[in-house]
Amino acid sequence: MFRFPKERFFPAGVLPAIFCIVSFFAISMFFISASYSAERPNIVVILSDDMGFSDIGCFGGEAETPNLDRLAANGLRFTQFYNTGRCCPTRACLLTGLYPHQAGVGHMMEDRGFAGYRGDLNHDSLTIAEVLRTAGYATFMAGKWHVTKSTAPDGPKDNWPLQRGFDRFYGTIHGAGSFYDPNTLTRDNTQISPFADPQYQPKQYYYTDAISDQAARFIREHHASKRNRAPFFLYVAYTAAHWPMHALQEDIEKYRGRFDAGYTKLREERLKRLIKLGLIDSRWELSPQAGDWEKVKDRKWELRCMEVYAAMIDRMDQGIGKIVNSLEESGELENTLILFMQDNGGCAELLGRRPRGKFRKRPAQAIFQPLPPEMLQRDMIPKQTRDGYPVVMGPGIMPGSADTFIAYGKSWANVSNTPFREYKHWVHEGGISTPLIAHWPAFIKRKGELEREPSHLIDIMASCIDFAGARYPAEVSGRKVPAPEGLSLRPAFNKKTLKREAIYWEHEGNRAVRVGHWKLVSKYKQPWELYHMEKDRTEMHNLADEKPELVQELASRWDRWAKRSHVYPLRPPRIKKKR
Repeated sequence: MFRFPKERFFPAGVLPAIFCIVSFFAISMFFISASYSAERPNIVVILSDDMGFSDIGCFGGEAETPNLDRLAANGLRFTQFYNTGRCCPTRACLLTGLYPHQAGVGHMMEDRGFAGYRGDLNHDSLTIAEVLRTAGYATFMAGKWHVTKSTAPDGPKDNWPLQRGFDRFYGTIHGAGSFYDPNTLTRDNTQISPFADPQYQPKQYYYTDAISDQAARFIREHHASKRNRAPFFLYVAYTAAHWPMHALQEDIEKYRGRFDAGYTKLREERLKRLIKLGLIDSRWELSPQAGDWEKVKDRKWELRCMEVYAAMIDRMDQGIGKIVNSLEESGELENTLILFMQDNGGCAELLGRRPRGKFRKRPAQAIFQPLPPEMLQRDMIPKQTRDGYPVVMGPGIMPGSADTFIAYGKSWANVSNTPFREYKHWVHEGGISTPLIAHWPAFIKRKGELEREPSHLIDIMASCIDFAGARYPAEVSGRKVPAPEGLSLRPAFNKKTLKREAIYWEHEGNRAVRVGHWKLVSKYKQPWELYHMEKDRTEMHNLADEKPELVQELASRWDRWAKRSHVYPLRPPRIKKKR
């Protein structure tokens, strides 16, 4: 709601009445516009995929990320921001402001027969887009959706983006696939082939570029339409740097030789940069090393995996630059809140790192019939490229091109997660710690500073509601909906404390709760571990035996949360399909 200034603007009767009216209108609109801008920013939420805490430049990584670095230098970096440890739960949590089980996505995209594990974003939850739309926001999305099991072009679409609050959508409904020929590629409500899309025909189709280009297009078109000066919400969900390791050759070349020092040396170098940047405490020990560089048999192949990974991050950053440029060109950057974060820690999965199928090397020429441009490519792992080459995997198959499908592996994920323990899937710090960059020149006056307040994805919905002046309803169509779990980040932007009871996690039976400086964590069916995050965030010194009463208190809190949040049963079995 806007309030007119109390000052009177009418001249003291010496000017014609018409001038009085025009002056009043013009000046009033100026103040209304100023108030509108100050209170209702555009909001751009950017999410990357399967990246570690220390992969981007301003968090200690080797990849060149000048655009993210620029946002960080003119905004805030949160050092203790958390995700859920896995892709779909993170997306459900981010979109709804609820813990993932409350939104029906406690695991992946399959129905396991329990409320917390339906594999579909439930309709007891509301998305940020649904809520902000009621406050007059235009809503757009580009990228990876991955919160529904209904991905078929002719199947149910009630949980596709346009049915969950977005005005426009370009991206993939499924969670992973080729960067050169993505499956379930969709424009608005219609699945399309990237090679038969009349609206977008680049010289080389590459999904990261497509996401960036469409996001920038949404901004430009919104600005051109003016839409009664309505602000907008834009959700940009990249698939970089999730497997497969696909990148353009020009980007790969930039990193040739950059990782030749090997796992241990690179982790030590990152650790030094992280300490120098102030992102971690020099007292914390570096977590255990995964992989022995001296025993790597095919170093050329192993190095290529990391070179491609860095190139994928680089290309994403170039795309973020396009989005920022579209905001600058539209005059919107000053009053746009940009939030960048990641969906989980580095990925230790081994997909494609062993030979698969009858093809153990690239054939010299195409052996399949080319696919027609209009055909929808439906496989996460394509059997062939559009021009007829088989998709191959395994050591010695140099990743990067469309005919490969390879993950970068556990040892490089260990580098990505420097200095923390574990990976995607787990809820030790390596699995759940993400950079958060917050940039908003009109409001955030702390430039290049670090914010150490612990915070979580659940806080994004609360922040959007707060800054948009929106109202989260208690019920929809007569049905009560659960209130968001998070807190607005407004106090943290202003260097104030977030008054929070606790932050909770569960994924695949891995559990954790953080209260203040204390974190209780366990792997599935393993004893609780207790760590003091201020003194030992790398989780190297388990204090559970020294503080059994604290362990019991925190475990009881976690159990109460789990019961109210549809977390039980832990790791429910898959429902067997009838044949």
